[in-house]
Amino acid sequence: MLRFFVRRFAVAVLVALTVLTLAFMLTRLSGDLAISIAGPNATAADVEQIRQVYGLNRPLYVQYLDWLGRALQGDFGESYFFRDRVAKLIAGRMPVTVTLGLVGLSIALVVSLPLGILAAVKEGTWVDRLVGVFAMIGQAMPSFWLGLLLMIVFGLQLAWLPISGVESWDGFILPGVVLAFSAIPSLTRLTRSGMIEALASDYIRTARAKGLTRLSILVKHGFRNAAIPVVSIAAVQLGFMLGGSIVIETVFALHGVGYLAWESISKNDFPVVQAVVLVLALIYIGLTLLADLLNAVLDPRLRTG
Repeated sequence: MLRFFVRRFAVAVLVALTVLTLAFMLTRLSGDLAISIAGPNATAADVEQIRQVYGLNRPLYVQYLDWLGRALQGDFGESYFFRDRVAKLIAGRMPVTVTLGLVGLSIALVVSLPLGILAAVKEGTWVDRLVGVFAMIGQAMPSFWLGLLLMIVFGLQLAWLPISGVESWDGFILPGVVLAFSAIPSLTRLTRSGMIEALASDYIRTARAKGLTRLSILVKHGFRNAAIPVVSIAAVQLGFMLGGSIVIETVFALHGVGYLAWESISKNDFPVVQAVVLVLALIYIGLTLLADLLNAVLDPRLRTG
């Protein structure tokens, strides 16, 4: 198992370096940074001065190595637009994004686990097919469209929930539902398949022979074993939610890291864009490693090799 984690960690480091390099190169390929910073009304002398100030006149590999060295130390430079340290900007916005991700994951688990268990118990019936249709709709529905629909119905027509901002806790409900809707299908299908496999196992037949109640068999014996892959994939889904929050935060005007990325892209604030991409990628990689660890701890087959 140790060899497995060493290999996974080495792959994670390579992925992080690849993301870091791509984030740097793509911002350079998008155009002349000095012209973007100076603006459309700047003179040639202004552009040249900006190149000198920000070191953009140096060779590209020198700029990359300099940014790589500072990024590894947690120094992402200064924002061109906000005129503040990039690390400080991200740290200030991160609580909103993390809270949104946790709310979305909680809603996804609350909905998908009962649906998956119900579909497994009613395998092959109309209930199973109905759950499958619901999962298919959730997989296909665009998140921005669902967000706008919920804002119109629950925010404007019924006036039950706020449609933007997080001045109170209920500001996370609508964006959390939208964020959860994309994770519910995969978690539901995984729970269903795990429960079907668990209910067909020998220990379930033994539990039935002992006269245990149906609820005890489903929850204590069936779901406890079926939940092993669900727990690990939930960590990965949290990474997806944090990385994909840019659309939800933009629609609902939540000032998190995703909204910061959108603002930075629209303002050509490339240091912030690079840092946000790197930070979100590192979070996703860390959660993926956590999922592998949970698999190894919860699944005895991995512990024994």
